[in-house]
Amino acid sequence: MMDVMAPRERLRDRPGFLAFWTAATVSAFGTYVTTFAVQVVVVVTLEEGATEVGLVSSARWLPYLLVGVLVGVLVDRSRRRGLLIGADLGRAVLLTSIPVLAVTGQLSIGLLMAVMAAFGLLSLVHDAASQSLVPRLVPPRLLTRANARLDQSDAVAQTSGPALAGALVSLLTAPLAVLVDAVSYLASGLLLLRVRIEEPPSRPRWSRGIAGEAAEGLRWIYGHRMLRPLALSTHVWFLSSAAAGAVLPPFALRTLGLSPFGFGLALAVCGVGGLLGALVATRLGMRYGAGRVVIGARATTAVAWALIAVSTDQWSGWLLFGVGQFVFGLSMGAENANEMGYWQAVTPDRLQGRMNATRRSINRAMIVVGAPVGGVLGDAFGFRLVLGIAALGFLLSAVGLGATGFRRIRLPAAPS
Repeated sequence: MMDVMAPRERLRDRPGFLAFWTAATVSAFGTYVTTFAVQVVVVVTLEEGATEVGLVSSARWLPYLLVGVLVGVLVDRSRRRGLLIGADLGRAVLLTSIPVLAVTGQLSIGLLMAVMAAFGLLSLVHDAASQSLVPRLVPPRLLTRANARLDQSDAVAQTSGPALAGALVSLLTAPLAVLVDAVSYLASGLLLLRVRIEEPPSRPRWSRGIAGEAAEGLRWIYGHRMLRPLALSTHVWFLSSAAAGAVLPPFALRTLGLSPFGFGLALAVCGVGGLLGALVATRLGMRYGAGRVVIGARATTAVAWALIAVSTDQWSGWLLFGVGQFVFGLSMGAENANEMGYWQAVTPDRLQGRMNATRRSINRAMIVVGAPVGGVLGDAFGFRLVLGIAALGFLLSAVGLGATGFRRIRLPAAPS
């Protein structure tokens, strides 16, 4: 009976997931507006350089480094939907403070870093709870497809978000554009109230102690034969991405001479690639295996950043910059659903929170280190050099993972 029923199961038959997907889509649009607008605030409004871009980025991800493992324990001990709602509403309040500070003339790099650090703490809680809730909303064989749907929405948001952000920045100024994201988080929190799911009750007492439960999450990731090389490769990926991301805004706005709107359009092209990659992610995983898709996508990411590094301030150079952004989005869209599906499929429910928070925390620790270092090196030795080094880092991430047994990984097939 189970085998007969399984092929008829679809994501549309999971109403809890559909409501969750809608909320994630709404907040994703605002997130891309804020990511873009905050970078413009640093470079244009506050007239700072790549070093300050890196410092603000580092502040956003610092909570992942400091308390990420502990948040994983919290998520595994709590009802995950409630954490998501609280994090969304809290982020809406925090982002509202940025335009308020700007209007009153109080906005500075220090205050912006403080706001982004608090924002990062709530994002840490939200991300760990969100990725840990998906396996409770859909069965294992639908995980890759569910993550692909989320990636598709994120890609659409990435496609239109930067362009929308560029227009909003031009019309309203960058600080006021952040209000759009504040509204999106408020809407997302309200939508999550509609998610109906039976969750185990919260367990406020620590039966084994916080340190013991946190250590169990670490052992699961770095003691697992396949998760360990995947995690290490991903850390290298994030270190490279952080360095590249710190110099990308001043490289685009100053070296290439793009306007904020033009920069937004270029980032939107990345979203188009991400959407296409997400649309074929499940099919690629079924045909070639999740392991080969992840490795191939990381090698493609290296190519993308190499193209960006050699772009110039002419029309042909701007076109090359856009192609690099498109290829980067394509690689991420194809990779993420397969990688995330594997993490979720092999991890027991009782460890989902710790797995997600721990790996994300160490990945973000790479940003805390890589973003300011990339910014300082970019200001001192040139943005192109940092972009080239980052491309090499992405390539090493792919080669290192390809040398392990992860290349043979396949996920359970989803019903057609």
